[in-house]
Amino acid sequence: MLRNAPSAPIDLSVWKEAKDKRRVPYQDSPDHLDDAVAQTGHISASRAGGATSAPAAPTTTGLGFDGVGTGFTGPNGTFSVRSAPPDTTGAVGATQYVQWVNTSLAVFNKSTGAAVYGPVAGNTLFAGMPNACATSNDGDPVVLYDKQANRWVLMQFAVPTGGPYYQCVAVSQTSDATGAYDRYAFQYTGFNDYPKAGVWPDAYYVSYNIFNGNTFGGAKVCALDRAAMLAGAAATQQCFQLSTAFGGLLPSDLDGQILPPAGTPNFFVNIATNKLNLWKFKVDWANTANTTFTGPTAIAVSSFAAACGGGTCVPQAGTNQTLDSLADRAMYRLAYRRFADGHDALVVNHAVKIGATNKPSSGYSGTRWYEIRNANTTPTIYQQSSYAPDTNHRWMGSIAMDKQGNIALGYSVSGSGMKPAIRYATRLASDPLNTLSNETTIIQGGGAQGRSLSRWGDYSHMSVDPVDDCTFWYTTEYLKTDGTFNWSTRIASFKINGCQ
Repeated sequence: MLRNAPSAPIDLSVWKEAKDKRRVPYQDSPDHLDDAVAQTGHISASRAGGATSAPAAPTTTGLGFDGVGTGFTGPNGTFSVRSAPPDTTGAVGATQYVQWVNTSLAVFNKSTGAAVYGPVAGNTLFAGMPNACATSNDGDPVVLYDKQANRWVLMQFAVPTGGPYYQCVAVSQTSDATGAYDRYAFQYTGFNDYPKAGVWPDAYYVSYNIFNGNTFGGAKVCALDRAAMLAGAAATQQCFQLSTAFGGLLPSDLDGQILPPAGTPNFFVNIATNKLNLWKFKVDWANTANTTFTGPTAIAVSSFAAACGGGTCVPQAGTNQTLDSLADRAMYRLAYRRFADGHDALVVNHAVKIGATNKPSSGYSGTRWYEIRNANTTPTIYQQSSYAPDTNHRWMGSIAMDKQGNIALGYSVSGSGMKPAIRYATRLASDPLNTLSNETTIIQGGGAQGRSLSRWGDYSHMSVDPVDDCTFWYTTEYLKTDGTFNWSTRIASFKINGCQ
């Protein structure tokens, strides 16, 4: 039982930045001038049957509490920040919320917000394994809740100097995140950087940016044998290595209780110049020769330029230290949902530049989001926009849909006149296409990041409650005071009114 396992030792001897933060190939739009789908103001939507106008998609706020970060205290002690930035990931289950930040994790009661386990080193999950999963605690974690099986899927990489390199995966035996786990170590010859994962009926799908030394080796995508892992049996993986032309792929992650039609492949998406690339991964565990990974299919989108040219330019009040937009990649998750009327939808986001000049550092950052339909036939953009209701920068987003097709997009906000904050915007399924509204502040940070560290967050995570399939849970970082190794994280829940 995890709750009874002693925490693996945490190295407190040095301050460090979490494992290398490496770039992926991205070619910006050479002729982009301004964003034609930018939403640069808040909207109001008339309610059906009424003459009045009101903010679209009003929400009801649920729990909001601090997660693992500076001074966080739980049943297993007090957390001390030893690396920056945090790689903030978390998901909601039947009764709990699990958050993993860099190399430490904690479990919370989702009804009260009280910590019931942690903080502990992430490799506590893998104690006793005969490889680096037990001895290394390197982070880049992913937290998933398998809604069909009611199991937790927790993973991080183990990347000791010189290799071999592993993706370490723990699958819970029940819906209790503090209970027993079956553990797996999947090995790679290259450094499996920036792993992202999704739950699908036939596998757990994972993507990596592979590095050979400091040289980018291309994206790798893998299917892990879900059925075997749920049974606690030995499990294999099937992988495809892409060329160096492709990086930053995201696998689709299933939301809701309606399964995709039998045989539907898992979808992978990345961003490219004025398009999304989509691949299909169909695994066959009985006959590996039948496993296919096909694509990419190019999905044309409205022309965009990456925020900050894909690099660093997000300002903060009170300092010259700017922050990394991470606009060279799509942001986690690629959330998939099937609806009772037979249509399916994928939603995803990335950071784009808003402003009429073509200098990378000019303008400001907005969050471009998409809803993709017909992914398995002729994938098309059903709706898209770049959310930028004022000239502050919005980036580091995560997006999801509830069971009614309402959308919530969480992100960080910063500007020359404000410290970084956490906010979200929403839309009703019935609202005008290509629009978000009703921006809500989860928490206003009191500090700016310094000490010559530009990377912010690395990623954030929006998940949907599996019990009501309505409540969104969002987690990302903020600072209470100026500094670098003093970050905090926030976990917040909310529901779009009308979703029952």
